[in-house]
Amino acid sequence: MLMQTKWAAIINPFLSNPSLQSNILTGVILGSGTTVVNHLLGQKLTGWRIIGINGAATIYDKQASNQTPQLTLVLVSSAAVTVNLEVF
Repeated sequence: MLMQTKWAAIINPFLSNPSLQSNILTGVILGSGTTVVNHLLGQKLTGWRIIGINGAATIYDKQASNQTPQLTLVLVSSAAVTVNLEVF
């Protein structure tokens, strides 16, 4: 019984990490300005990160004003680039 409790205390925080339920979106083309990306999660987006980019750009999100956060990620880019994103 103690072993099950100890394992649960160790494993449960790891399993509840939202980035474990992530999608990798490859070849996402961002124009200079705002781009709406379908994140394909089927639930509200928790976070995102760039895992590949083919040029220099500043990128930020507008999720605070996104009307459909369960479906989309709204990104603003300072330049036209292609990115790979991890969304979770």
